[in-house]
Amino acid sequence: MYDFVSGPLVWIAFIVFIGGMILQFLRMLVAARKDKVVYPYMSLKHGLNSLLHWIIPFAAKNMRMRYEMTIVAFAFHLSLVLLPIFLTAHVVMFSAAWGPSWPTVSEGIADGLTILVILACVFFFIRRLMMPDVRFVTFASDYVLLAIAAAPFVTGFLARMQCFDYHTMVIIHMISGCLMLMAIPFTRLSHMLFFPFTRAYMGSEFGAVRHAKDW
Repeated sequence: MYDFVSGPLVWIAFIVFIGGMILQFLRMLVAARKDKVVYPYMSLKHGLNSLLHWIIPFAAKNMRMRYEMTIVAFAFHLSLVLLPIFLTAHVVMFSAAWGPSWPTVSEGIADGLTILVILACVFFFIRRLMMPDVRFVTFASDYVLLAIAAAPFVTGFLARMQCFDYHTMVIIHMISGCLMLMAIPFTRLSHMLFFPFTRAYMGSEFGAVRHAKDW
């Protein structure tokens, strides 16, 4: 089982992830062309202004109004992206399979980032249950996606702490990681691809057409 999830399943996950992202990107371009106003409205200046204000903590008014959400969201997304890339075990496995390697984070930092992701997922879960305006737009699929995002970090941390059977936890960790990777192009997790484009369009429409700020 370990040989399958650490070999063929990883390849399948990356093929589905890359192929799915390319497909979604092409679909977005086609949809934008059909809309007739997306391309004419796009402005490099206003698009970049909007994008920069929304990727810098507290640069947008909405972030300053919800400071707790801003702190948790930025910590979550940074940890979610950086940890899988710079985790020592991941780099060692990649290097053994393909050769190249790069600097890694210490075990202490890795543990801290993992805990941050898990706590952030708990925060998002409680927020969806407790806040009426968020609960109103929450579907069952949102809880499933939250579980998919949390699973690789929970199982990885349990394996790291030697909880339960280590071999079993590692296999579950790999499966959950592959599942998350394959889910990205076909779920709301795809905002990692669409965010720069949607934000650039909104900034362009507000700045070049409405002559107002969207941050």
